[in-house]
Amino acid sequence: MKEQRDELKADAEKLPVVQKELDELKATAEKSGDDTYKVKYEALKEDFEAYKKEQDDKATHSKKSDAYRDLLKEVGISDKRIGSVLKVSDVDAIEFDDEGNVKGADELKKSIGEEWSDFIVKTETKGVNTATPPAGSGKSYKSKDEIMAIKDTKERQEAIAENHEMFGF
Repeated sequence: MKEQRDELKADAEKLPVVQKELDELKATAEKSGDDTYKVKYEALKEDFEAYKKEQDDKATHSKKSDAYRDLLKEVGISDKRIGSVLKVSDVDAIEFDDEGNVKGADELKKSIGEEWSDFIVKTETKGVNTATPPAGSGKSYKSKDEIMAIKDTKERQEAIAENHEMFGF
């Protein structure tokens, strides 16, 4: 126990020296205004806020980009060209209403249609282009009786063959 008492007594004698050093350090820090922990905290907080804003901006840009992509598809822009149009368009100018829909979508579609009309896919159905008309005698018969009234046998047989549907075969 005597050893323990001596150790505690030695520690107690050191205490005023350590307290004096601590007071001097506090006074020096207050004079210089150097609160290193406070400065580090503020810097870290600013970095975190900047990172948070960057992530929010990325999410917003992605949502706007998807909405613009949908508008391009509705207008009829070719799927191959949508990526190119998105790269050169000001997607961040899009605004959403309270329901999450694009504000002024009809006006935006109209301007997209005018601005990117070269990229709109146009489909039209067209009949076969025949270089020569179908072969035929050029004569048209309206009834079975007209064909049967032909005097020349060979000509009558050709007319029957050309209009076989009238004769049921």
